[in-house]
Amino acid sequence: MIVRTLAECEQSNRKIVTETWDSTRMLLKDDKMGFSFHITTIFANTETHIHYQNHLESVYCISGNGEIETIADGKIYKIEAGTLYILDKHDEHLLRGGSEDMKMACVFNPPLNGKEVHDESGVYPLEAETVV
Repeated sequence: MIVRTLAECEQSNRKIVTETWDSTRMLLKDDKMGFSFHITTIFANTETHIHYQNHLESVYCISGNGEIETIADGKIYKIEAGTLYILDKHDEHLLRGGSEDMKMACVFNPPLNGKEVHDESGVYPLEAETVV
């Protein structure tokens, strides 16, 4: 059995911080579960270009507000507490934080190694440095 708390993960190298978000990677590839699980905060009034070409992601909004815009069709979806969105087609999108930070629970398949950040195209590499 694996037991971790968000608080202890936030105080370790499992927490990755960028200009527009931070992500605490609670479950990673080395845990051998077949997916990874993260608690991510999207900062208020920010925009992040994302295009997971190597991963599928499911995201549940715990708190806060914002929106997601799909690049292919320009469609905008409101995000608030209780919203689940699923990037089942490697959907390229813009993720925008609203008037307050959004706290999100995220699941990735295949699982992340832990050090991933978006490249200039919004992509996470298939294999990144492993958190130890």
